[in-house]
Amino acid sequence: MSLPPPGLVRAATTAMRQMADANTAFLKNEWYVVAFADELQRSLLKRTVLGQRLVLFRTLAGVPVALDDRCAHRSFPLSAGTLEGDTVVCGYHGLRYDAAGDCIQVPSQKTCPKGIGVRAFPLVARGPFVWAWLGESTPDPSRIPGTPWLDGAEWTSSRGYFHLPANYVSLHENLLDLTHLSFVHARSFGTPDYAAAPYETSLEEGRFRITRTVAPTRLPPVWAKPTGLEHDAAARIATSEFVSPGLHVVTANFHDYRLPADKRAEFQIRTCHVPTPETHHSTHYFIVHSRDFALADAAVTRFMHDELFRAFEEDVVALTRLEEVLANPGAPFYEMSVASDAPSVAMRRYLLRRALEEQSP
Repeated sequence: MSLPPPGLVRAATTAMRQMADANTAFLKNEWYVVAFADELQRSLLKRTVLGQRLVLFRTLAGVPVALDDRCAHRSFPLSAGTLEGDTVVCGYHGLRYDAAGDCIQVPSQKTCPKGIGVRAFPLVARGPFVWAWLGESTPDPSRIPGTPWLDGAEWTSSRGYFHLPANYVSLHENLLDLTHLSFVHARSFGTPDYAAAPYETSLEEGRFRITRTVAPTRLPPVWAKPTGLEHDAAARIATSEFVSPGLHVVTANFHDYRLPADKRAEFQIRTCHVPTPETHHSTHYFIVHSRDFALADAAVTRFMHDELFRAFEEDVVALTRLEEVLANPGAPFYEMSVASDAPSVAMRRYLLRRALEEQSP
C-alpha cells in the first residue's frame, strides 16, 4: 500500500488542523521559566523568550529584572550596554534606564524627555527557577506551577540545560508519549518491554497525564544500581504529566515486584522538564532531576546525572531530526495518531484552543 485511502487521509488532515504545531501562536498569558535563579547576577544576560528579546539582571538588592532588550532611541540592544547600579546604560548613545524600564537620563541634553522607556516584564524567583510573564493580562503569581519537592529536605537534585533546535509543542508531545523510550533510548534508560506495557490516561482540562506500569522488569543501570534492584523482578511505574505550557513533570516509582507493599523499599524520582519557547522552531530546555533516596551520596548524584543527561541528549537529537522534516515535509503531508497518543492529542488541542482565544478580540 503506497497511501492510505483518501478518506483516511482527509480525516488525518482534518485532525491535524485541530491541534497545535510549531507555527501555533505562543500562549503569552502563562508563566515560563526564563533562567535558573543563579544565572541572574550583576551582569546583563540576553535571552529570547516567546520571540521576545529580553535583557535580564539583578538589582543591588538582588531583585530579578527583565526588560525589553531594545533601546527606545535607536533600537540598540540594551544587553550590549552596561549595568551601573540598578540602571542599564545603552552602549550606543548612553540613554539610561531604571529597573522599571523608564529612561531617566539622555546624555545629549540636560533634561530627560518624559514618556521614553522600554517594557519591563514581571518576574518571580521561586526555587531554582525565575519565572516570567510576557502576556498582556494581569499576572497572577498563584498560577506559577508548584514544585514544592525542590525546596524539601527529603529530596536531592541535579540540573541541566539544552538549547533545543526544535519547537516546544513537539517536546511536550515527546514527554507525554514515553513509548519512545524503547527506541530512542534503547541504549540508555529505555527497555524493550516499556513500549508495550499497560498504561492509563487522565485528560483533565489543561492537565494531561499518562501512567505506565512495567512489572516485572529489569531496570536500566541508571535506576538499578542506586536502588539495588539489579534483578528481573523490579517494578517501574512512570507517570508523565503536562502541568502547564511551561512545565512537564515525570515521576517514576521503583520497588521489588516480588515483595508486598509493607515489606518493600520504595524509591521515587521526579524530573521537571521545563520547555520555554525561544522561537517557533527553538526551545530553552531546562531540566531539574530529583530523587528521594541516597540523598547525601554525591557519587550517586554524579552517576545518575551523567546517565540521565546522556539520555536527554538523545531526545534533543531525535527532536532536531523531527524538526528538520517538519521544516520541509513534502506533500501530501499528514500524520496518523494511535491510541497512546490520546494525551498528546488532547494537549495539542488545548494549546491551539488557548492560542485562538488569546488572539480573539
